[in-house]
Amino acid sequence: GDPNFDTSLAIVRGLPAAGVDVIELGLPFTDPMADGPTIQLAGQRALVSGMTLKKTLDLARAFRKGDNITPIVLMGYYNPIYSHGVNKFLEDAEDAGIDGLIVVDLPPEEDNELCIPAQIQGLNFIRLATPTTDEKRLPRVLKNTSGFVYYVSITGITGAAEADVAYVAPEVAKIKSATKLPIIVGFGINTPEKSQAIASVADGVVVGSAIVSKIADGESVDEVLNFVKSLADGAHNA
Repeated sequence: GDPNFDTSLAIVRGLPAAGVDVIELGLPFTDPMADGPTIQLAGQRALVSGMTLKKTLDLARAFRKGDNITPIVLMGYYNPIYSHGVNKFLEDAEDAGIDGLIVVDLPPEEDNELCIPAQIQGLNFIRLATPTTDEKRLPRVLKNTSGFVYYVSITGITGAAEADVAYVAPEVAKIKSATKLPIIVGFGINTPEKSQAIASVADGVVVGSAIVSKIADGESVDEVLNFVKSLADGAHNA
């Protein structure tokens, strides 16, 4: 929804041709505690433009009219989902063509709240592992995770620092030794070179803030998609 619904839809529709394998749609929220200023401000702009949970699902539904293949993961926070009603949200998400969920403020101890119902509904529930996830905590994080594991490459919020492959590689290896799920690395990836470097030690990369920054700078849909293609090419050439 940043800067508006139609522009977001145009960008999302162009992502598969730009080389994107999985689309992550952010659900705007007033208190996105895991996100840095770039995505916080994007969320605020989206909310001001009238974006809601329902309209985010409408955007996914509109995308699905032309693409039934590319997976869509909805990333956000539990409050809007809870307000919508968990069962209704899961039904609406499935109907809109959502394939998976990342809900960053629901720990594994709360799996019965959304994770288990989502998987019963047929949606993947993707869990985050971080540099502070130790060997004692990791099995709990992985227990009900499905789809892939999202490894957060830095401590802190999105857009706050750059990922360092020297630190990421052993962490990815540690997680791989404990699960057969793909390990996708996000946070701190903002250039084609960084995308390629991180993808060389993981199964994929997530880029958010760097793309959102291009949108915030007023770049055109084509300019944004060209940047996305450079990132995707970097990852695919790893």
